[in-house]
Amino acid sequence: MRCAGAVGARSVLCGLLLAAVLPARAAAPEFAALVRGTRDAVVNISTIRKIERPGTEPSQGPGVLRSPSGGGMPRGLAGSVPGSREVRSLGSGFIISPDGYILTDYHVVKGAQQVLVRLIDRREFKARVIGGDRRSDIALLKIDADHLPAARIGRSADLEVGQWVLAIGSPFGFDYSVTAGIVSATGRSLAREHYVPFIQTDVATNPGDSGGPLFNLKGEVVGVSARIYTVNGGYQGVSFAIPIEVAMNIAGQLRATGHVTRGWLGVVIQDVNEELARSFGLSRPEGALVARVLPGTPAARAGIRVGDVIVDYDGHAVVRSAKLPSMVGFTKIGSRVPVTVIRDGKSLLLRVRIAALPDRPRMAAAHRGRVIPAHGLGIAVTTLPAQRMAAGDERDHGVLVTAVGAGPALRAGVRRGDVLLMIDGVPIKDPKQFARISAALPRGAIVPVLVRRHGESALFLAVPISKRDSPQRRSTPDPGHRGG
Repeated sequence: MRCAGAVGARSVLCGLLLAAVLPARAAAPEFAALVRGTRDAVVNISTIRKIERPGTEPSQGPGVLRSPSGGGMPRGLAGSVPGSREVRSLGSGFIISPDGYILTDYHVVKGAQQVLVRLIDRREFKARVIGGDRRSDIALLKIDADHLPAARIGRSADLEVGQWVLAIGSPFGFDYSVTAGIVSATGRSLAREHYVPFIQTDVATNPGDSGGPLFNLKGEVVGVSARIYTVNGGYQGVSFAIPIEVAMNIAGQLRATGHVTRGWLGVVIQDVNEELARSFGLSRPEGALVARVLPGTPAARAGIRVGDVIVDYDGHAVVRSAKLPSMVGFTKIGSRVPVTVIRDGKSLLLRVRIAALPDRPRMAAAHRGRVIPAHGLGIAVTTLPAQRMAAGDERDHGVLVTAVGAGPALRAGVRRGDVLLMIDGVPIKDPKQFARISAALPRGAIVPVLVRRHGESALFLAVPISKRDSPQRRSTPDPGHRGG
């Protein structure tokens, strides 16, 4: 449309047409009334903790996830003695009941010898830590006060991507600072944070904001500020909050018993990408692929096997593996839950009786075997050493990868030092069996290979078998050896 130089009636017509064609720019909501109705429930939290070794805390490298607390910012060494120092840190929180219960992040008060809570009217109280939960990063505090303004609790499950949200906290000690933004994503899974489906926002969050509330436009708390993704320690547009349903569930358990229990299946899972979906005969990449089943666990007793793909848990679709841990974690202990898995291309319904998550899941005993080199798929393997067996739950199967040459295994990500546990659904017991199985793989196909690495969980890799080799008859695995 050419409107340049238009005058008179033509100019008016062009303006109307452009207004009809171009989308209207959405105006930000009016936040002043929202802040007036919510800020009284927000508190400032300061802590004192003793560091036994002098010197600054180690910094984290670029691109790492950091917590927006004041931890690691010393304000003085009052009362310090040789070999120790006191570190004062800042954080935020909010009142959840008029009788003085306060919610914050666990890392804000972890290891603190003293916790001080300051209200908006400048009153200060020494707080008791009722309990904290490292896995969810939630802590519950109590101050001796009553008739306090409590925050209204909402539902993070109702949040939609693009929706406006508002946070109140104390960044760098600036009390009751207000920032706003939109929900960038929901159900985010972060490294080593398996039991929290985080809310991602672009709300500006900085050190001192940890534990503060995230509000919706109704003035209801929908999340607890917890993490930022940063390369320099400051806000860079990516913030994460703990959903309020998770936080209140944890707070309720801490108030009732002082500790937290979670449901447990006893499996290690991974996401299903397109290559793995093809190797398992799935129509699309979805679900949680079981890479490991611990012996004697609810999953093992229910018949879940390594290589199963969990696609539904208790009537809820498992589109991504990251959704499953939080689903299981908040399941009532002892309840029997229907779980749908895809096995050998077929849907199978199992019922699992959920147990409590142990502090340290059981591992299997050590195992010894003969050293016999073997070759196939461009890799060399040997019998698994006893110390590697002791580190996992392979029990009576697995071979150690001693070398990886050019070939499909290298391209798929197999590494020297991996423990190879399974090929195409068949558990590998020794190098001789490995040689037989790998030689008989169907050419041109993509097969799932299960490996385990030092310090990491078991992992399925999709390995494409070269078409250049002459076809060989594929061995038929013993059904008794399939699965976990």
